[in-house]
Amino acid sequence: MIQYLDNIQHKDSKNFFLIAGPCIIEGEDMALRIAEKVIQITDKYNIPYIFKGSFKKANRSRVDSFTTIGEEKSLEILRKVGETFNIPTTTDIHENDHAALAAQYVDVLQIPAFLVRQTDLLVAAAETGKCVTLKKGQFLSPESMKFAVQKITDSNNQKVAIIERGNSFGYTDLIVDYRGIPTMRAYAPVILDVTHSLQQPNQSSGVTGGRPDLIETVAKAGIAVGADGLFIETHPTPETALSDGANMLRLDLLEDLLQKLTRIRESIL
Repeated sequence: MIQYLDNIQHKDSKNFFLIAGPCIIEGEDMALRIAEKVIQITDKYNIPYIFKGSFKKANRSRVDSFTTIGEEKSLEILRKVGETFNIPTTTDIHENDHAALAAQYVDVLQIPAFLVRQTDLLVAAAETGKCVTLKKGQFLSPESMKFAVQKITDSNNQKVAIIERGNSFGYTDLIVDYRGIPTMRAYAPVILDVTHSLQQPNQSSGVTGGRPDLIETVAKAGIAVGADGLFIETHPTPETALSDGANMLRLDLLEDLLQKLTRIRESIL
């Protein structure tokens, strides 16, 4: 997928690529600070980097959950991050009309896991001509993602990748089946969503839990089995994050992790 992004750095490094940023855009200053820090690290280790931030969260458990600081305001911030640092950006979309809207501001459109079977949404994303990432539903097999990819390619768009984010394991946990990564790589590049794979959904509080202590373990395994990219939500202070703080990586821990993962990548090439 990254070969289609003209503004991505280190494209020829043979390293894995990284999608990283806050769960949701909380403000311009924070978005710029996170992007600047991640760029410093990814430049050091020759990692192609795409900045991620949701412009709106539409799939929360509770009606009083934080959803956005404003749709247009968030999209303008994503555009500013991309223009300031000359890097690609991505956000998730939830409605058909969001595809054309978000495509005016970002380089990659992400389809959420719960919506990856929604044909009209996938076609709308594909028809923008942007790169499209498809999160595998927690309820889907790796083999079934072939048909989601086909919806994009049949819409005359070859710029597609799959994001693995774990499968439902009981009512309140997820588990990653690493056998699915080589399976899905036959259909499209595969990105392992490390932080969402460690969510603990359906908590009695209505707020998703997580296991950030296992981020390094899951990421190492993903690189070892050949994931093309990693997706990591990161925040300077996850405990104060407005969304998904329970499973995000603290920003000051990112460099040590990426250094280790780069060494693993080098060892398997």
